[in-house]
Amino acid sequence: ADVASGRVWVVGIRHTWGKHMRRLFAVVVGILLAFMTWPAFAVSVVFINPGKSGEAYWVAAADSMRAASRSLGVDLEVKFAERDQLRVLSAAQEIAARPKADRPHYVIITNDYGLGPKLLSIFEGTGIQCFFAYSPPAVADQASLGKPRQIHKHWLGSLQPRAADAGYLTAQALIAKGRAAKAHGADGKLHMLAIAGDRSTPVSIHRNEGMQRAIREAGDVVLDQVIYSDWNREKAQQQSAVLFERYPLARLIWAGSDQMAFGAMTSWERRGGQPGQNAWFSGVNTSTEAMEAVKSGRLSALAGGHFIVGAWALVMIYDHASGRDFADEGLDLDRPMFVLFDARAADRFLARFGDGKYDSLDFKKYSKALNPGLKRYDFSFEQLIR
Repeated sequence: ADVASGRVWVVGIRHTWGKHMRRLFAVVVGILLAFMTWPAFAVSVVFINPGKSGEAYWVAAADSMRAASRSLGVDLEVKFAERDQLRVLSAAQEIAARPKADRPHYVIITNDYGLGPKLLSIFEGTGIQCFFAYSPPAVADQASLGKPRQIHKHWLGSLQPRAADAGYLTAQALIAKGRAAKAHGADGKLHMLAIAGDRSTPVSIHRNEGMQRAIREAGDVVLDQVIYSDWNREKAQQQSAVLFERYPLARLIWAGSDQMAFGAMTSWERRGGQPGQNAWFSGVNTSTEAMEAVKSGRLSALAGGHFIVGAWALVMIYDHASGRDFADEGLDLDRPMFVLFDARAADRFLARFGDGKYDSLDFKKYSKALNPGLKRYDFSFEQLIR
């Protein structure tokens, strides 16, 4: 009996030891794989942010990028241009003129104000690799610029949210609200005013196209006028006051951003109107003010989530630096990212990101370099607020 007991004891030790060894082996392999995919150098990136340092959307963009950089171990510098075209170019020139040892490996830029071609020229020959996020060069510039990595070898690629989705989703929702409220004019049509951002930025152009597509599909909507308020709240307020006088039948007000929507709301309220009651407004972006307006019903349609494009761009850059080029998926990526927020989705967003902190997001799990089994990037925002 003692011998038999001893045999059982020895077998048990061997079994336990083998199990621990297998676990240890798995841990060691995991560590080795992590080191193999980690860049051999500290990746440095500068983002030339075209927005203002106090502007909710562009602050959220910068904050989410900082969270991604901490998650991935990327050295990130953000330079705000304060919506000044000259400051965008000045920032690029300053970066390009740095001593070679102090230059970043990558720079993330946008095509706001159509400055993309000039920015590529500034970084030509500096050894700095360029990546467009949010808005790539316009189609009209392709004849001279070519595609990424063709004429400009240092232009790695681009990532943009499918901007037309924002215009389409918000216009659809706005039209549905107007129909439900029976806000038709004497002619039996719903009348809409559109407050767009600017005439040249592809993002603005595509949002307008999405809005106009929804109107064409509706069949019972008249677009009375499109104005351009340069993404400015005060300008939208001033211009909309004139429009409300000019088009008394208009009850649907589509705006290309939340700030322009709020400017138009103020103008409507000064006329004695009530947003969400006798006129319906839409916007784009995810500011706390916009989320609260959705919850209260003052804002009838809101799309957003695209501020995180810069963070996704850092994931792609990290993979490129790690030897996992994103070229197999495309060099000029246009992805659906927008979420249409209702009161419930607004609550979820505020609960998770309302304080402007995005450190709860683990960006490592979206990296192909760190997750070899990942075949396609999932850059949707909806997954982040489920």
